[in-house]
Amino acid sequence: MFVIAEADNLPDYVDPETGDIYPEILEPNYLGPSWKKNPDGSWHLPEFTLGWQIAGWCAKYLKGKGGKPWNFSDEQLRFVLWWYAVDEYGNWLYNRGVLQRLKGWGKDPLLAVISIVEWVGPSRVVGWAEHGPVGGPADDPWVLLTATSISQTRNTTLLIPNLMTDLFRKTYQIPRKLGKEILYATLPNGTQAILEPLTSNPRPFEGKRPTFVLENETQHWVKSNSGHEMHQQVDDNITKVDGARYLAITNAPEAGEDSIAEQVRRAWELVEEQVAKGARAWNDTLYDSVEANERAPLDPRFLRRILERLRGDSIWLNIDNIIASIVNPMNPPSNSRRKWLNQILADDDALISPQMWDVLRRPDDMLQAGEAIALGFDGGKSDDATALVAIRLSDGFIQPIEVWEKPDGPKGDGWKINRELVESAVHECFRVYNVKAFFADVALWESNIAEWGRLYGHKLAVKARGAEPIGWDMRESLKALTHAHERFLSAITERKVTHDGDPILRRHAMNARRRENNFGVSFGKESRESQRKVDAYAAAMLAHEAFHQYHQRGREERKRTGRGVFI
Repeated sequence: MFVIAEADNLPDYVDPETGDIYPEILEPNYLGPSWKKNPDGSWHLPEFTLGWQIAGWCAKYLKGKGGKPWNFSDEQLRFVLWWYAVDEYGNWLYNRGVLQRLKGWGKDPLLAVISIVEWVGPSRVVGWAEHGPVGGPADDPWVLLTATSISQTRNTTLLIPNLMTDLFRKTYQIPRKLGKEILYATLPNGTQAILEPLTSNPRPFEGKRPTFVLENETQHWVKSNSGHEMHQQVDDNITKVDGARYLAITNAPEAGEDSIAEQVRRAWELVEEQVAKGARAWNDTLYDSVEANERAPLDPRFLRRILERLRGDSIWLNIDNIIASIVNPMNPPSNSRRKWLNQILADDDALISPQMWDVLRRPDDMLQAGEAIALGFDGGKSDDATALVAIRLSDGFIQPIEVWEKPDGPKGDGWKINRELVESAVHECFRVYNVKAFFADVALWESNIAEWGRLYGHKLAVKARGAEPIGWDMRESLKALTHAHERFLSAITERKVTHDGDPILRRHAMNARRRENNFGVSFGKESRESQRKVDAYAAAMLAHEAFHQYHQRGREERKRTGRGVFI
């Protein structure tokens, strides 16, 4: 604990009453079912899983440090229980997996053990007993360890021989002299099992039918080293084999590199959005990650407590060495955050980082009927999204009313926005809330917006542009657009607005890119053809501009209502 004499100089992560960091900032963000707890505080575990049998098998056949029987840590065991969780029919709950942790956490040893289990262990449901599923080896096991370089696959393969006990070697007829690359074993029924490393040249992988694939360090799998093509081959090939899956290990990916780690994270978040909205019942990718709080500082006074929580059961990590690396001025803070705080940062030209946006989240707040609000609207037709966003006039709380987007995959072919749904949402807003201002970009929606103006213009306290009650053409004035955007960006960075944590609005805000011009900083998509939409962010900006104009003109009105004295 420490005290700073001048309270005005306190960082925003320090409690002025105690002089210590706010406790909630110390707590990481936990992703994945292995971190969920029951109401009584116990860990929430899967109903049916092979994980318990696998833990016993590993203790019998594998050895850990000092030659002792292999024993999973509590954190590792929970992950294994969920990775091998099945439904009442014996089908996997998760068909793909990602384990993301800070550097040095021990991903390679854990995945070496899982690879051995997939090679010869009880990795498939072969029956049921009173306690649940019973496991046995896969049919014709073929385990592939893939990476962008042979040195990365060796991080795993070099660990495997040291994990084998004498009983393991005898039971599975492991040769005394192991091959340098491909490892062979014989199952009790005489079937040959293969464990093989492959680098990111996708050609040797084409046509293979693996039962399990480990993708190593996918933050390095980019287009230039054939990582994209390799991952596609992995996904295609495991689809051919019943029960086959892949599991990736990664550090926090570097934003903007378009690595497989970044792509998979983005895809997982998109499905989570749908799950949150009830469109799907389950996300079939097990994504397990522990990431530092958005506001976690690189302040050496607090780093020890932050890192102790991030490392979890990996007590072998030397926190003093990590702190020394973080505070070393030769190491860029962004690298330290990715490697040691396991944080995914924004692209270099991104307007808003996840940390900037997430700190504004107020998930327990919600607009109430009758509250005074301002609305913002940005409309598309077929490819771009359409968004209607509200902001509460009393405190700047932002909540999307609805965002309509083109569905992914075949469902999106020929998709067009249903204008009747949009019309209905607008009318419902005026029915439920006290709408004082409404700024809408007119592009592609001129006639609709003109009609809204005729219906509701007389109720609005602020006009959008001149005589236009609602229409606010973002193409009309680059200067006006830029200044409106800078006001919104300033409100975000200075934490003068909050939001409900809506995942679609968050994604659109993260997609927005900095566009500088003669008047300041505006925003745009990555490129004209980019599928990363920003329309909800644009609608939120327009809502904020309506919010700003309402309060600005309100102040001007108050100035004009003073008492005058005439002589």
